[in-house]
Amino acid sequence: MSKKNTIDSLGTLVRLRSSEVDRLQADLVKQEAVRARYQASLARLTSLAESSGASGHLPAQPEARLSPALAVNVGNYKQTVFALADSHRTDLHLHEANMAVSQRNLAQAWTRRELLGKVLAQHEAAHAREQDRIQRKREDDIATQSWLAGQAQQ
Repeated sequence: MSKKNTIDSLGTLVRLRSSEVDRLQADLVKQEAVRARYQASLARLTSLAESSGASGHLPAQPEARLSPALAVNVGNYKQTVFALADSHRTDLHLHEANMAVSQRNLAQAWTRRELLGKVLAQHEAAHAREQDRIQRKREDDIATQSWLAGQAQQ
């Protein structure tokens, strides 16, 4: 395989790795948005549970007592809200674990891309040196031929 083909192939690989990094970054941004929604949902659920007040009292009038049936209803409501919040917390922790895996994958993809980029740069530099050497040899040959032609005329 020629040096130019190797450089072209490495360039293609670097572009593919770059698109993989871009895709993983976009995926991580989406996951971050989902995490923010989970956190906002948890904050709303906590606010709902706290704003309902104590199970036996009216939130607007703490000195007034609720009937036993309403007190049980408020208690059940709070338990349900707390259970839902716990479920969301569990989902959030699982999602954050998935995000950690995605971040690790992104770091690995970025490292692969950088390493390939360095290899490509090395091959390009070697190819440029080779082309420069060939050009200098060509110029030296022309100068030598010119000098010999000048010597022959004398």
